[in-house]
Amino acid sequence: MSDSSTHQPQAPREVEILIVGAGFSGLGMGIQLRRQGHESFAVIERADDVGGSWRDNTYPGVACDVPSPLYSYSFRINTEWSRMYSPGGEIWDYLRDAAREEGIEPHLVLGADMLEAKWDAETGRWFVHTSNGDFVSEILVSATGHLTDVKFPDVPGLDTFRGSLFHSARWDHGTPLDGKRVGVVGTGASALQIIPELAEVATEVVVFQRSAPYVRPRRDRAFSESDKQLFRRDETTVREMREVLFWGGDYNFAARRLLPSFLAEARAMALRHLENQVPDPELRAKLTPNYEIGCKRILASDVYYPAMTRPHVRLETSALAAVDDTKAVSAAGSEYELDVLVFATGFETYDLPSSRRIVGRRGQNLAEHWGDNGMQAYDSVAVAGFPNLFMLNGPGTSLGHNSLIYMIETQVDHVMGALDWWRASGRPPLEVSQDSEEAFGRELDRRAAGTVLLQGGCSSWYLDPRNGRATLSWPDFAHRFRDECATFDPAVYASTKVLAGE
Repeated sequence: MSDSSTHQPQAPREVEILIVGAGFSGLGMGIQLRRQGHESFAVIERADDVGGSWRDNTYPGVACDVPSPLYSYSFRINTEWSRMYSPGGEIWDYLRDAAREEGIEPHLVLGADMLEAKWDAETGRWFVHTSNGDFVSEILVSATGHLTDVKFPDVPGLDTFRGSLFHSARWDHGTPLDGKRVGVVGTGASALQIIPELAEVATEVVVFQRSAPYVRPRRDRAFSESDKQLFRRDETTVREMREVLFWGGDYNFAARRLLPSFLAEARAMALRHLENQVPDPELRAKLTPNYEIGCKRILASDVYYPAMTRPHVRLETSALAAVDDTKAVSAAGSEYELDVLVFATGFETYDLPSSRRIVGRRGQNLAEHWGDNGMQAYDSVAVAGFPNLFMLNGPGTSLGHNSLIYMIETQVDHVMGALDWWRASGRPPLEVSQDSEEAFGRELDRRAAGTVLLQGGCSSWYLDPRNGRATLSWPDFAHRFRDECATFDPAVYASTKVLAGE
């Protein structure tokens, strides 16, 4: 006789705080909870390991495009970076080490894709259904990020391609590239790292470029053993380096504010780099952007332009328009016989898949609440109609000039302040008012209107194509994000009576 108990559904696991996602945001939140003595929390992750984007992106040449001393937690200084711009594998190791050494692993639930999270007003809890069990929590922290769900362009005939086809963030390491004809779709940050690597092994590389990026010198360097010994002996040397890098990054935002002298300085640096590395005027013209610098992310590379000058690398200055069997056809009508197609075409950013899975107090999911107006959140963390929900690395947090980790730590500080107030106040439902959410969104729109993001003559993944709003971006200096958004203010949150009376 079979044991019928094996077929009984498991009771939901109850925790005080549930964190969705185990990348930089989710782990940072978990670490600070653990350090401050909180034990009733879980971190669910849909993949089989922590690391977020740095787990997913394993393409040839993957590396940080923000200096690694700055692209790391301020509370976990790493003295062992191999380079100023460290390879992606090192960043992944850094995150895995952090999870293990900070005691997060017992709180991790891997292979747990959040299928639905629903607020229950009667119990004041979040009920979360995942692919690896169900959870009930008082607080829900969404740390799913916006560079996680890959995006392919709508190109006719992709299903007819007889070669290998994959996204840069889902690299197929089983596909041989030596001696192959490889097409790369896109010229963003990932493509600039991939193309020079492909140029070393492929017989032909075709780059499909819709718009040319601005590229500045990278000036990467290895850290010597004596450098590391100094870092180990005195961590203040790393902290001082972080300070210099941070304020250098914020200095660069002045150009994005369209201040003429700063804009001219940034533009001249990038165009001089192009001229120095690409002697052929015809190719140089094709690689020259036709929009203002900073409208798209400014990239950094010392090897991209030299790779583009190699005789077996071909620049197609129009988008991929169709695929037929082994043939890739550009929008300009050029045809290329290819063995491999790599899509470095980015991610679902303005319409986050996770937003359709989180259902608030009014029975709406986040996507429905935002509608075509696009995503927004008060202080970039809280959304009206969604009690006890906090978002990390969501609306209004992306930067093109500084470290995202600084933004994440700021948000974690905000949430920790909210949790302290919540416990001290008898654990009432914490929900930001609709007026506060909308006022914050209007203020970010006002600031963005004076930046190159909206006035630079380009389209970018920072913008919502439905309305032209820069919903992903923080349109100001990074230090002002901390000044304005790090501190929890209970005055803008609706009271329990207000929530009950709606």
